[in-house]
Amino acid sequence: MRIMKHPVPEEIRLQKDKNALVLVYGSEVKKLPAEYLRVYSPSAEVRGHAPGQETLQTGKINVCIAGLEPVGQYALKIIFSDGHDSGLYDWDYLYQLACEYDTMWADYLRRLEAAGASREASTESLSEKNANGCASGGCGKH
Repeated sequence: MRIMKHPVPEEIRLQKDKNALVLVYGSEVKKLPAEYLRVYSPSAEVRGHAPGQETLQTGKINVCIAGLEPVGQYALKIIFSDGHDSGLYDWDYLYQLACEYDTMWADYLRRLEAAGASREASTESLSEKNANGCASGGCGKH
């Protein structure tokens, strides 16, 4: 059986305000918001080690991308303003996130609502973010 590989982006850009990652696939341009990338991080911290162990990410509306690091020829490490930097976004996963944005984002919002949770950061989350330097203006939002 042949496994189809998703395309590798020809260009990767961090939006000036660091709120989104822009991926270029030929004539197709995909913009992935930082919050979306953060709540769908491929890390075990977010996804768990097995189905059903996922942790719903809340309070990430103000997260921005603090840095990007290429990992070999197969992935991208995204460093977020809340300190999260585990999990590698391989090209297949990034393409899936780009193509399924509407469906995945709607699913995330439904899960938040069902949990009675919010995209807004709690006071504790804001304190953590300030400790990590985001409020200093480094991410371009504050």
